[in-house]
Amino acid sequence: MSFGLGHGKTMDPAWGEVGVSMGEGCELPPLPDAALKDPEAGRIDPRTWFEHPERPFELEIGSGKGTFLVQQAELQPDVNFLGIEWAGEFCIYACDRIRRRRAADGTLTNVRMMHTDATDFLRWRVPSGIIRVLHLYFSDPWPKTKHHKKRVVQHHTLAQFWRCLEPGGELRVVTDHDDLWAWDRAHFDEWTTPAGWERLRAESVDCAASDNAGPFAELAFDRPESAGEGEVVGTNFERKFRREGRSFHATVLKKHAAT
Repeated sequence: MSFGLGHGKTMDPAWGEVGVSMGEGCELPPLPDAALKDPEAGRIDPRTWFEHPERPFELEIGSGKGTFLVQQAELQPDVNFLGIEWAGEFCIYACDRIRRRRAADGTLTNVRMMHTDATDFLRWRVPSGIIRVLHLYFSDPWPKTKHHKKRVVQHHTLAQFWRCLEPGGELRVVTDHDDLWAWDRAHFDEWTTPAGWERLRAESVDCAASDNAGPFAELAFDRPESAGEGEVVGTNFERKFRREGRSFHATVLKKHAAT
């Protein structure tokens, strides 16, 4: 499906500059066969893809046109942001707008984009404890019951989110979809209780016994500095849905480290 995002103009994805190259000899090499038996075999540290890998690292799942990344990365030049988008045309559009900003004023060198499945990337590629914030804004609600298994929030994805976050790291979630929120809410309610530790072990994620109530603590959502007046987070989807009169749900899950 083509969304016509370029409005007739040729968009340059600039993969070597903004996008992460995948394949033989690229930044993300093919997943080795050994990963099926050894989860660590395919790990690669995405922080090394940035000019300053020592900086805090944040990742957005489903970046769309890259609006949040562009806004927030400009305000936080000392933070590295990786956006992951499954829709190829959206990913190219985001790459192109980032590249143009770099060429125009030298900003946004702390942002990169990737066209892949974010949950698979986190499961197979990302080392443990390296992400400061996971941003999940207006993910596809997959409203049909037979498609619920495609929703981002699942018990197995929450296990990987917990593993990849640094101690005290945050999963930040916003949605306009009431049914998806009820689904997310049911999962979050379990992962903020001792039952969440059992979920982690069931997903083969190493975690010691802990005195904390659950793998996550829930916090109120504090809007990012880049959000406009009256906005929750300020993505394209939020602005579209706000014009339609929709309401929004938002929360933050903060990682408890196992002790």
